[in-house]
Amino acid sequence: MYDPTIFENLKVAFENHIYDLDNIDEKIAIINRVDSMDFAIISRKFTIQFTLVNQPDVTAEIVLQASVKELAGEILEMPGENLGCTLSVHFTKAVQNITIQCPQIEQALNAIWETDIQLTQTLSFVHGQQAPSYLDSIDMTFKSKINEEHMGDIADLLDHVLESLNVLKEI
Repeated sequence: MYDPTIFENLKVAFENHIYDLDNIDEKIAIINRVDSMDFAIISRKFTIQFTLVNQPDVTAEIVLQASVKELAGEILEMPGENLGCTLSVHFTKAVQNITIQCPQIEQALNAIWETDIQLTQTLSFVHGQQAPSYLDSIDMTFKSKINEEHMGDIADLLDHVLESLNVLKEI
């Protein structure tokens, strides 16, 4: 009998919660979804990108990944392995005053998440643009892997993502 991997189970759980936020609760609008398998390194990656309804200026993207080590360890039932998936949340928004807004973003996200995350902000701009505006790509990676034991935390995690979107649109 086929036994789904940790990755598959978590992907379906995230999809269910996120599509409910879109279709039933009508709090978000999904704008992109990618489910990919990298055959060169045998890894899986699932991303789903969304915005708050009628708030397209700030986006959130959930990224779930599993490496060949994770997938093989689970399929081969390797004892003593710390198996799971890597979880990241990415936000994007336009900023004009990087010396003020970037520290505000970092402080606000650290206050919301209060967990073991690695937070980075990467700024980019279009050369020759009249009014200088920067695209702030905010990457939050959780330092610990997640597995099926964390399924009960998905709703809370998504509540934090929605709170983050609301805070980011105000900065």
